[in-house]
Amino acid sequence: MDTPDITEKHDSYAALRYKEFRSYMGMRFFFTFAYQMQAVIIGFHIYHLTKDPLALGLVGLCEAIPAIGIALYGGYVADKSEKRGLLLKIFICVFICSLVMLVSTAHQMRPYIPESYIVPIMYLMVAIIGFARGFFSPANSALMAQIVPKALYPNASTWNSSSYMSASIVGPAAGGLIYGFFGITVTYIIILLFIFIALICIFFLNKHEAQYIPKESIYDSLTEGVQFVFKNKMMLGAMSLDLFSVFFGGAVALLPVFANDILKVGSEGLGFMRAAASSGAVITMLAMARFSPMNKPWRNLLIAVTGFGTSIICYGLSKSFYLTLFFLFMEGAFDSVSVIIRSTIMQLLTPDRMRGRVSAVNSMFIGSSNEIGAFESGLTAKLMRTVPAVVFGGCMTIAVAGITYLKTKQFTKVTLQDMNEQTN
Repeated sequence: MDTPDITEKHDSYAALRYKEFRSYMGMRFFFTFAYQMQAVIIGFHIYHLTKDPLALGLVGLCEAIPAIGIALYGGYVADKSEKRGLLLKIFICVFICSLVMLVSTAHQMRPYIPESYIVPIMYLMVAIIGFARGFFSPANSALMAQIVPKALYPNASTWNSSSYMSASIVGPAAGGLIYGFFGITVTYIIILLFIFIALICIFFLNKHEAQYIPKESIYDSLTEGVQFVFKNKMMLGAMSLDLFSVFFGGAVALLPVFANDILKVGSEGLGFMRAAASSGAVITMLAMARFSPMNKPWRNLLIAVTGFGTSIICYGLSKSFYLTLFFLFMEGAFDSVSVIIRSTIMQLLTPDRMRGRVSAVNSMFIGSSNEIGAFESGLTAKLMRTVPAVVFGGCMTIAVAGITYLKTKQFTKVTLQDMNEQTN
């Protein structure tokens, strides 16, 4: 690891002064760009073929089930493996899945692949990507912690989240616009190009050998990671809060319904709607690189989740496209605060030798809560119609934040300095 001078107390760019961290950021940006583009066009194309909001929920379920099922083993593998090689294998797997979706949805393949086969093929590829993601999340988390020193974890988490959200702005907008103007085949070609660029970025990373050599059985090793999380009340509380708030607040999965049937803005409007939430997130994250939310992290986390739920209710009730964009912007802004706080808590409270396994447990709570939340939103939309389903989800998110506050009042006064003292 290169060691630039980090003596500047309020250096907002401290983590970026590490060359390897910049390569890591490039990898994360280009992969997320492709992933978010793909998420938009999969959802819109499946809804175009089925006209069923439950079909959108099933997309999330197809990804969540394998991701959750393999997550703990993925964490075990991440802890005992060299990180760069593992990421290469994961990205190659995702590249092949995207290539299969390109071929199966291409207009030139219509004579050979019946339209009734397209949705099942897409579900299958989404499931395989979910399987790969069960390894990616712990490997990615463990790698970042080895690139920068511990003192820069809050700053690195902010820039890492900003890179993710920046790609989440450009990706959905590009996916919706390119799909609307040029069709699904051109969109998938661009997705494959960006996954390939992410693969190239991996080669600029150093090899990071395992810091954990398992001496016990796989079962005992996995149990150690789970027990560590459940014994740490703040970490467990942060994971649980996110799980239930995103489970009930996964209304973003219903954006194709709003774009197509309620606001009638098509795939182009869908791209802007997806990008609005990410715009709010990245602008807020850039501000937080200078003004950290970690002065009282637990208090700020609860406020952010409450604002997130309120924004969902407003977006669900809006009948104006531009008002909807504003409320989605605010939803992303509040969500970004909670993302940075949760990721910093995870990095600070986790020992190096357990990062993969703890990240795997985190992935089971948080990483797949979006997909499970998407299924919940699709199911409730099927049962009670789209707008009531979104409002219900926002109300439940606020209720979860309120219950969590009542159960964890003792954490609201904890500062970042208190957390550092706890881990030293």
